[in-house]
Parts: sequence; structure tokens; C-alpha cells
Amino acid sequence: MRHASVVSEAGQINVAMSLIRLGARLQVLESETSLSRERLLRLYKEMIGKSPPKGMLPFSTDWFMTWQPNIHSSLFVNVYHELLRSSELDRIHAVIKAYELYLEHLAVHKLPKVLSVTRAWRLIKFVEARMVKTEPCRKCGGHFLVHTDDLYGDFVCGLCHVPSRAGKTKAPKILFSTH
Repeated sequence: MRHASVVSEAGQINVAMSLIRLGARLQVLESETSLSRERLLRLYKEMIGKSPPKGMLPFSTDWFMTWQPNIHSSLFVNVYHELLRSSELDRIHAVIKAYELYLEHLAVHKLPKVLSVTRAWRLIKFVEARMVKTEPCRKCGGHFLVHTDDLYGDFVCGLCHVPSRAGKTKAPKILFSTH
């Protein structure tokens, strides 16, 4: 049935376009769609006007454990899990929607973007591989990313116990708005 393949291909193109619009790397597109590399390259160039960036994808969970990335990544992964639990979205559509909601949250609160869609996608791969998980903070009750194999009997998150050097950069940025 030719109709089903055309509809399926259109769905794949829509997923690729959503990911490209959010800034996903080519490796993410190749992994999440059945479209050929050549087709994805043409689509990327047509939408963005240039070739996609080259380079390796993030491969370590350690980045997600540092203070500011952990807060942003934890926000994203909690939204992702809630979307999976409360909707009929499949995994990649939940990643796309969770990332869009993450960006919306940043815009509303005028926060800097810390998590790219490629890192967000990779984070979900780490969660699925049980390399990281969320653990509730004993003070605020929020769920934050931790390494799966570490012990967390009395876990306190980075918001309740801010590290002494947190936020001290050459170009200071406001992480959380108080209004």
C-alpha cells in the first residue's frame, strides 16, 4: 500500500523538521528517523541555509551532574517523564515537546539556555540505559538527576544546597528570577 509509506515518510520528515528547528545535530536525526543521510542533509540545508555542524555527540553523564546543567536537565527530564505518563506521545515526540516546554520556561523566566536539544536527547538515552535516574531531594521534594549506581539516602539537591562556586563566572548571569 503506497499511501501508508507516503504518510509514514511525511511523519518522518515532520520529526526531522521539528528536531532541526530545535537545533538537533545530524546524528540525532539519523537515529530518530528512517530518512537517508542525504535526504536529511538536504532538509537541513533547506531549513537552516547551511550544512549541519560536525563533531561527536556528548558521551558522558558527568556533564549532567554539574550544578547548573543538573538543574536544567532535571527540569527537562521531569517534564519528559510527565508527558510520557500523562499523554500518548511516543518517545521522540515527548522529547520534542518536553524540550519546547523547557525553552518556553526559559523564555518566561528570562533564563539562559543551558541544555541543547542534542544533549536533552542524549540524556534520555542515558536514562533509558539506566546510567542516570532522578532522586527526590529530602528538603524540597523535587526530583533531580543522579548517577544510578551512587547511594542517595539523604540526597539534597543543588538548589537547596548551592555549591559555593555556583554561578560565579566571568560573565555573571541570573539563573533564577525572583519575580
